[in-house]
Amino acid sequence: MELWERSATLDLLGDLLRESARGGRVAVVAGEAGIGKSVLVAEFARRCGPAAWVLWGGCDRLITPRALGPLHDIGRQTRGVLADRLSAGAAREEIFAAFLDELSGPPQRPRPVVVLEDAHWADEATLDWLVWSGRRIGRMSALFVVTYRDDEVGAEHPLRGALAALPSAIVRRVSLSPLSPACVTEQAHRAGRDPEPVYRLTGGNPLLVTELFKAEGRAVPATVQDLILDRLRALPRPARELAQLVAVIPTRADAAVVAGASDLVDMCVDAGVLVPSGDGVSFRHELLRSAVEDAMSPARRAALHRRVLGVLTGVAGVDPGRLVHHALHAGDEAAVLRYGQVAGAGAARQGAHREATAHYRAAAVHADRLPAPQRAELLEAYAFQAYLAGLAEEGLRARQAALAVREDLRQPEQVGENLRWISRLAWWAGDAGKAREAAARAVTVLEAGPPGRQLAMAYSNRSQLHMLAGEGETAVTWGERARTLADRLGDVETSVHAVINVSSARLMDGDDAAAAALREAHELASSLGLTDHAARALVNLATLLVQSAEYEAAVPAVERALAYATEQDLDGYVQYLLGVRAGVRLVRCDWTGALADADAALDRPVRAGVAVVPALVARGRIQAARGEPEASATLDEAARQAERTGEVQRVCPVAAARSEYFLWCGDAERAAEEARRGLDLAMTVGHPVYIGELAYRLWRAGGTGIPGASARPYQMMIDGDWAGAAAEWARHGAGYARVEALAGGDQDAAAEALRVLDELGATRAAERLRAELRRRGFTRVPRGPRRATAANAAGLTPRQAEVLALLAEGLSNAEIAGRLSLSVKTVDHHISAVLGKLGVASRGQAAAAAHRLNLIRDPAN
Repeated sequence: MELWERSATLDLLGDLLRESARGGRVAVVAGEAGIGKSVLVAEFARRCGPAAWVLWGGCDRLITPRALGPLHDIGRQTRGVLADRLSAGAAREEIFAAFLDELSGPPQRPRPVVVLEDAHWADEATLDWLVWSGRRIGRMSALFVVTYRDDEVGAEHPLRGALAALPSAIVRRVSLSPLSPACVTEQAHRAGRDPEPVYRLTGGNPLLVTELFKAEGRAVPATVQDLILDRLRALPRPARELAQLVAVIPTRADAAVVAGASDLVDMCVDAGVLVPSGDGVSFRHELLRSAVEDAMSPARRAALHRRVLGVLTGVAGVDPGRLVHHALHAGDEAAVLRYGQVAGAGAARQGAHREATAHYRAAAVHADRLPAPQRAELLEAYAFQAYLAGLAEEGLRARQAALAVREDLRQPEQVGENLRWISRLAWWAGDAGKAREAAARAVTVLEAGPPGRQLAMAYSNRSQLHMLAGEGETAVTWGERARTLADRLGDVETSVHAVINVSSARLMDGDDAAAAALREAHELASSLGLTDHAARALVNLATLLVQSAEYEAAVPAVERALAYATEQDLDGYVQYLLGVRAGVRLVRCDWTGALADADAALDRPVRAGVAVVPALVARGRIQAARGEPEASATLDEAARQAERTGEVQRVCPVAAARSEYFLWCGDAERAAEEARRGLDLAMTVGHPVYIGELAYRLWRAGGTGIPGASARPYQMMIDGDWAGAAAEWARHGAGYARVEALAGGDQDAAAEALRVLDELGATRAAERLRAELRRRGFTRVPRGPRRATAANAAGLTPRQAEVLALLAEGLSNAEIAGRLSLSVKTVDHHISAVLGKLGVASRGQAAAAAHRLNLIRDPAN
């Protein structure tokens, strides 16, 4: 394909290659599917000629991405220490170091250019490699070129985080735009086509423009599938069948797959159906490959996948993830079972927990083919990776299946171990009753035999559950019992686990030294490679600071815990911590950030259990303060999830939020009921902050029997010392709580509270405060924002108004998501709500209505 309007980009890449002589550079080439990223990079490589040593690595759209797939591609090209490390299954750090060693070859060798294609399909381990290398390449003479589809990378896509982690000083972002109307017009005239429909149907996408031009002698096809199938039909049957074979292989068909068919390959290449790719062949674009694959009958697809599987199983060093992909589509259960286990273990070694879970999931479907002991081992490995990936319900089902096998085999140690894991996974899933029952059974089973590591961990699990329930004294008792046994056995892992539980319980009871103990436990666990325990130490420290209302100290603690959990791909902790950070941002009056975090936490596969409660509370409180109708449903869901846990740290924040909501709705009786329900639990465990907050909510609702609040700022608010309470909240870093305190003060203080509420868009909270001030006899109550100048004139929420403004600018849903740090799915929901409230059927009509109703400001004014 001729390169149109890309000369400036090619010159830029050439400049970066020359600059890399003084230190490595990274070019990030982004654009929609078919925009010409691969063609651009291929032309750049051609122009480099012998001046560069180009290493190609591609990411594939497999059912489960290949772990370190691009590095395997590069290893096959270098044939050196990198290939050796990969084939030996070395640790990631050793593999990454071997890659840099390959780049640091003899000075007479051409300068390395490393191409990472289609990074939007990269697995976790590949993204880790990109970040790791990017942080070191600045000290070398090399150029990285990374391509990805920006139309498939939403706000929460992991690639965004990886690119953001690259050193900005050496990174140059290149965004490929569609062809201009003038360019399409010129090329259409050359091809003898009417330019108007060409541009309308393609939007200037170079791939589609090119394919339309090649579809000579017929009307413009409606779809890419029509184009490629039409050209396939022009090929002789053997060549057409070869193209169909290539179509079932994501990204590229290896040389082994098309061996002995060079004439047919040449025929397909000459016809423009296939293009050379590395040592094999591929479709010109993934869209075309998918179009051909989707057009085949299921039986034909399965037969071709079986054929590819048969070839690849005889190729040394082939990635097992590819074998799983083809085995699944071929319906070869035995191969899925065999290669799923191999691929799962490989992904697990590389820390790619989601990919490992997916491979094990595929294999576990056919686990009944295995002897009982191996079946149990597969299910246990699957459950562990699901746990690390934050998929508690899935891991729980696998553990329960493994438990049944171990019970049939009469293996008490393994039975106890599975019961302990069932307890942990049930807790994450939000089922406190099942968690406690399994924990007790684990201890009973294991105490019947000789004391070992499994019993020590079962004791520590009991400690953990009591700590999480706020039962500090009992938690310490079980934790010390676990630690004593673990130390006697030389079991460092369980000892660390128990220390984290005991230190967390002591920190809840006000022992300041326990915070340092948690940090030390984190360092020790991290040094031993115990990433789950290391993360838990940081998570407990951060959340306990939040629960103690020490927000100034909590901010860096939450950030550190979130960074570690993200780095280690521990999705359950990441989801939970995003919700915790949303709550902190809410309290600190950063509601845009709070909603972004809540959206990121809730727009994940796991929609229930412990991990979602903080995000639901944060979102629900903001919705309630802004008067959004969704508030009730959000807080109801938070209550459902919290009640299943029965834990003070879940139930009490939800009760406080619902009490606040019902008071704003004018239902003081329901507000008092909610506050009292949470207060009873808080007093049972003696949690001073929750007692204080819920006592304050009960007082606000006019309830009776209010206890003396233990948390000082809340007691000061109840006692009418609004100035002292406001100062205390400011010292704690709790801006929103300070607003509540100011609201109870004099004219100036109340005016300040109203100003902040208006800035936050908290219309319902502000209306309630204005009414209260008038009842108190204040004569100068500041007016709120005029509805005629606000998006609420159309009934839009502040977030919906933001989305509408960007929609009117012509941004796509993905672009709006990126601008507002939301998920694309969340933006979809907002746009649907906007269309409904405006009574229009399309985005264009919404933009027109926005200007007609003065819902957004004209930039010219």
